[in-house]
Amino acid sequence: MPVLIDPNGFVCFAKHRWRCALGRGGLRQDKREGDGATPVGTFGLGRVFFRPDKCVKPPQSDLECIEITSSMGWCDDPLHVDYNCLITLPHPAHHERLWRDDDLYDVVVEVLHNTNPVHPGRGSAIFIHIAKPNYEPTEGCIALKKQHLLDLLRKINKNDGLFIPAVDAH
Repeated sequence: MPVLIDPNGFVCFAKHRWRCALGRGGLRQDKREGDGATPVGTFGLGRVFFRPDKCVKPPQSDLECIEITSSMGWCDDPLHVDYNCLITLPHPAHHERLWRDDDLYDVVVEVLHNTNPVHPGRGSAIFIHIAKPNYEPTEGCIALKKQHLLDLLRKINKNDGLFIPAVDAH
């Protein structure tokens, strides 16, 4: 069963519906690096990364759960061979750190967007992560309240995908 992203800012799964934040650039079929848009389409869900110092225990999930370390990052440099991949820091290319000073990446779900194969410039580091308290727009990710993200992880299994529909322009 897919996890549906309602373009009005809700994550829907089975009988559940949780408020979420989406990308500041809206929803786009032609996702590009740096546009701030959440990509439209059907995607698999990959690994769950979590901060062991912020979570009492690993999230309950059918997905693989991996502890975030201070040396983990994600390459967002379209000109580098590691583009849109988990990397070890330090790293020569532009990247973002998974071990953040804020709480947004305390629990992160990898969205399998632009992964197999990776196309340079078509978007990287698309995640489901924790929302800011006022649900400010993301850089292209989907963000939920921490408890809602943990609830979602308990309910889904590794065969459940993510569906983000295009917004009807009419």
